[in-house]
Amino acid sequence: MARLIIRHETRYLYERPVGFGLHRLLLRPRDSHATRIVEASMGLSLRASKRWVYDALGNCVCLMTPEGRSQELTIVSQLTIERFPAPLAPLRIDNPHTAMPIVYDRGDRTILDPFIDPASDDPNGMLLDWVRAHAGGPYEPALDFLQRLNRYIHQHFDYRQRDEEGTQTPAFTVTMGSGTCRDFAWLMVEALRRLGYAARFVTGYLYSPQHSSVRGAGATHAWCEVFLPDLGWLEFDPTNGLAESADLIPVAVSRTPEGATPISGLILGDPGKSELSIHVDVRPADPQMEAA
Repeated sequence: MARLIIRHETRYLYERPVGFGLHRLLLRPRDSHATRIVEASMGLSLRASKRWVYDALGNCVCLMTPEGRSQELTIVSQLTIERFPAPLAPLRIDNPHTAMPIVYDRGDRTILDPFIDPASDDPNGMLLDWVRAHAGGPYEPALDFLQRLNRYIHQHFDYRQRDEEGTQTPAFTVTMGSGTCRDFAWLMVEALRRLGYAARFVTGYLYSPQHSSVRGAGATHAWCEVFLPDLGWLEFDPTNGLAESADLIPVAVSRTPEGATPISGLILGDPGKSELSIHVDVRPADPQMEAA
């Protein structure tokens, strides 16, 4: 078990004072058998009314409306969590439904249908052709295929940071051969859906001890979850080639990237030029752990 401290600071600067409408914050990690929240606090540069709710997918959402007008809005989320290792050990899978082509039973299928139906266009079939070229033969264990595709994206696509909001289409990412963590996660989600897998988009935090070669540390991160019979939802991070890693700290799951945006909201008035800065720091509560 590792105890981690997460500090997530988001700052908006505007050329002219603006008012603020409702904001939707997805900053609190999902409580689970692998993650326990010990302490949580949120600091705002303005007074605000706020309330907490759970959305239809079980994400913890803060609905906040800042008061007054200002040229700056700063939101600081401070968390202490306990994260339990969840290695993906080699598994003997006897259920033939966990081999390709994947088959879900009727009860699961009713729930999973929205995550099986693709949400992006592929007018020329480029994405389908690409993922079919990487699929193995009939009855390849699905877990083997998922790990292989996860590693392939990590090894063959160039990681590039991009400050602009939004996510590339999966077909565009295949064409360019490069993208951000959210582009790679969305590529894997939509490619797998075209083979009949239930997959969803995940945002959260990434623990990178001593800022090693892990890509995506220092900001919010994105990856993919896939549902397999008998195994449930499994995490795959194609940006770093990780699978079921304790370094992945999920905050929100969604059918599309837009549904898992960490902070979204309305401003009232003409801001002129604007500037956004985001900084995320994930570190051990015990400094000796980082030095180890």
